[in-house]
Amino acid sequence: MGIDKATVLRISRLARIQLDEQGIDSIAKDLDSIINWVEQLNEVNTKGITPMTSVVDVTLPKREDLVTDAASREDLLSNAPDSEEGFFVVPKVIE
Repeated sequence: MGIDKATVLRISRLARIQLDEQGIDSIAKDLDSIINWVEQLNEVNTKGITPMTSVVDVTLPKREDLVTDAASREDLLSNAPDSEEGFFVVPKVIE
């Protein structure tokens, strides 16, 4: 592809990165080698290979889904700054 000095300056401006004038040629060379490496990856035949979701084949432990009564209404409403008739009182947000 070929990354030139103008492209590096444009990328640095878009990314809001200030570059030293001496390092621009080095950065252009590094970016060019990275893009060439990615283009080499496009040549790899991946047909029949399932995508990985993790590098480690681990199944997460599962627990039984049980319904429990974590807290009573009175306990929950005791944390509210204001309640009325068993409900939270909140400021009106829609007129």
